[in-house]
Amino acid sequence: MNMAIALVFCILVATNALALFPQSIAVDPDVGLAARYNPPYTPTACYGNDPKQLPSGDLFGAIGERLWDNGAACGRQYQVMCISEAIPKFCVPGRTITVTVVDRAQTLESRPSSFNVSFVLSSKAYELIADPAVASIQVQFQQV
Repeated sequence: MNMAIALVFCILVATNALALFPQSIAVDPDVGLAARYNPPYTPTACYGNDPKQLPSGDLFGAIGERLWDNGAACGRQYQVMCISEAIPKFCVPGRTITVTVVDRAQTLESRPSSFNVSFVLSSKAYELIADPAVASIQVQFQQV
C-alpha cells in the first residue's frame, strides 16, 4: 500500500512541476524544406481575399500537407531557421524568424520556387534567412 501512495505522490509532484515550469520542457525542433513565393498572396486558404489578414511585416507563409492539419494550421506561428542549402553560404547564419501560417502550400495562387516542402515563405520572410537565388533550403522549425 505504501508503494501505491508513493507512486501517486510522485505523479502529483511531477504534474505540479509541469504546471509551474512549462517553459522548462524542451521540444525538439523539426527539419524540413522551405521554398519562397511572390505576390499575389491572396486569396489564401485561411483568409480568402482579405489582405488585412496577412501579418504586418510580411512574415508569413503557406504550410505543407504534413502540417496543414485540415486547416487547423491557419494562424499558427513557427520559428524558422535556415540550416543548410544546396549551394554553400546561402543561409543567413543563426537568424531565426517567426512566421504565421496563412495558406496551404498545395493550393497557392502564386507558384512557389520549389514543391513538396514543409513551408513556402513569403519572399520577405525567405530573404531574411536565405539568399533568394536558391530555390529551396533546409530549415529547422518549431511551433511557438
